[in-house]
Amino acid sequence: MSEQLNEELVNEELVNREFGSTITSLIRKENLTREEAKQAFVTVLTSQTTDMQQGAFLSALTAKGETRQEVAGAWEAIYDLDTTKVKIDTPLPLVENSGTGMDTFKTFNISTAASVIAAAGGVAMARHGARAITSVCGTVDMAEALGVDVECTADMVAKSIETCGLGLFNGMSPNIHPMALGRILSQIFFGSTLNIAASLANPALPSIGVRGVYSRQMIRPVAEVMQEIGYTSAIVLHGAIDNSDKGMDEASVCGITHCARIDGKAKIQTFTIHPEKLGLGVKDPGQLSPEKDIQTESRRFAALMANKEESARKDAALLNAGLIFLAAGGSDTLELGIEKAANLIESGTAFETLENWVKSQNHDPDQGLRTLHSLVQ
Repeated sequence: MSEQLNEELVNEELVNREFGSTITSLIRKENLTREEAKQAFVTVLTSQTTDMQQGAFLSALTAKGETRQEVAGAWEAIYDLDTTKVKIDTPLPLVENSGTGMDTFKTFNISTAASVIAAAGGVAMARHGARAITSVCGTVDMAEALGVDVECTADMVAKSIETCGLGLFNGMSPNIHPMALGRILSQIFFGSTLNIAASLANPALPSIGVRGVYSRQMIRPVAEVMQEIGYTSAIVLHGAIDNSDKGMDEASVCGITHCARIDGKAKIQTFTIHPEKLGLGVKDPGQLSPEKDIQTESRRFAALMANKEESARKDAALLNAGLIFLAAGGSDTLELGIEKAANLIESGTAFETLENWVKSQNHDPDQGLRTLHSLVQ
């Protein structure tokens, strides 16, 4: 055996042993510092340790419960090491709206509907999403079915945001995260620190956000992380379903939504949303379930944007868009935000914005529009 090969094997064993010690610390419920967490995630992203140890690390950290510093360290590793950076020329502050996924009740793609409506209302939406892992219609899948080019470069997404106020960075594309994120996310089927940190690794670094999380216990930690990494205004939420232990990473019209808000003050404020108090009523969660295939689902989504869907879906889109307006300063109250959202759908402005997005984020705008228009014929 050559001396160089022997040295490589020794170094590999040393890395695996050190990483194993980190896993053991997590199993003992010992917290990592931000720097320790960053270095651990660098090891995962660069695949310096075995797949088995990578999975054990994510499981142990999730089981222990992530701290603010640990999620921030994970985010820093992903953003520094595995995120394409862009600059967006817009006078408006950039706003993100996304969920972590991995929630226990799957809905249609509410966050995309809310984002289209918010963009129609003058909010600059810099979205960052993924394909479906445990659901039918992930954010990227839905955008693709509507005619958006989801495999484009980060620069094209930036131009779309500048042009029409809306763009989507595909979090599982090598154009956006060239190293490892897609590889890892496609292989894990449970909510982990990586889902949270990866969803925050937005190439545009927005300062305002509405973020859904997969469990109520994650609301405050994620709000604290967002505050730590530079968000000046944000709402973190988890939606419940009445008489059920299931929940969603969206604001709910089926029960109470628990929220935490950052508004520039040091203290994070908590509040709850009751749909009946907003005049929306409590809906049957089955009405929010996605269709069995993306083709049927995309037709219903396009119908919703074209104001041809009077159902719980519309109420859910209005509620979540209202929260974006509230976080972005586009309305003084949630009630006014919901009213604004309704006007944008009913006037046709939301569908026009969807058309503009399909044209702007596309190598073949004409084909994209043909795809979209075929859904509403």
